Amino acid sequence: MSEAMAIVCENLSRHFGPVRAVDGISFQVPAATIFGFLGPNGAGKTTTIRLLLGLLEPTGGRATVLGWDIVAQAERIREQAGLLPQNMGLYQRLSGYENLELFGRIYRLPRQERQERIRQLLMRLGLWERRDEPISRWSGGMQRKLALARALLHRPRLLILDEPTAGLDAVSAVALRQELAAMARNEGVTVFLSTHNLHEAQELCQEVVVIKAGKVVAQGSPAQLRELGRRRELLLRGRGFTEELLQALAGRQEVVAIRREGDAVALELQEGADTAALIAFAVARGAAIEEAQRPQASLEEVFIELLQGETNAH
Repeated sequence: MSEAMAIVCENLSRHFGPVRAVDGISFQVPAATIFGFLGPNGAGKTTTIRLLLGLLEPTGGRATVLGWDIVAQAERIREQAGLLPQNMGLYQRLSGYENLELFGRIYRLPRQERQERIRQLLMRLGLWERRDEPISRWSGGMQRKLALARALLHRPRLLILDEPTAGLDAVSAVALRQELAAMARNEGVTVFLSTHNLHEAQELCQEVVVIKAGKVVAQGSPAQLRELGRRRELLLRGRGFTEELLQALAGRQEVVAIRREGDAVALELQEGADTAALIAFAVARGAAIEEAQRPQASLEEVFIELLQGETNAH
């Protein structure tokens, strides 16, 4: 395994009877990046996380995490990984400080180091002033931040986040995403982000993999994936779009549909349409075109197309 790769999966599978929860997936996670693992509920994301942490044995294939085999060296992996699961698993009757103190002891951190690390994380996450309150009094966003602090407590090399903003209001979700991005930079860890929140992935991730029914259907940077779903549309902005010109454009073979958008005209095109020829055609018939663009699809639009089988990712 290349030292530049934090995770390498090769045809990794996990079957539960006839159900192929993870079905021969292969991907690599570069070290010191925020990596998005995207898919709808039931796609196999959580099962993959359990495989990577050595909590399940694979039916087939292999994987290494931080250079260690997920079957033979699972305990080493868990020592160097931090996990923020959907179910946070915090103790509601304990204070924020007491929760971290408990887990710091479980990680066998020396007393002085443990206390300093707890103070550092609570300060950074804006929780220090309320450290002595039972967390049952805290908001969901504050508890999510505390769970993140717990995952980072032992300075892991890999941080695995399973739907980190699930159940949070919009303001809390934005704040937590900002903390995640800052901590990834400051802590120098590899972040493996499992989510179906496409906005989150587009904001945070340098690389992403999309899985559907246990199979990888696309991988690359968010920008590369958005290119897969580049809209077959040409937007022309300017003057001189007369009814006669619009009818002439609509009559061209490569134009599927046409609509006005204020001072612009949007042309829906056939696959492989020659946009330069269409622009020249419009100019030759009196249009003064100030801007021409091919709008790019959002990651969410590409994701939906991938799940519906309408985009070829390979």
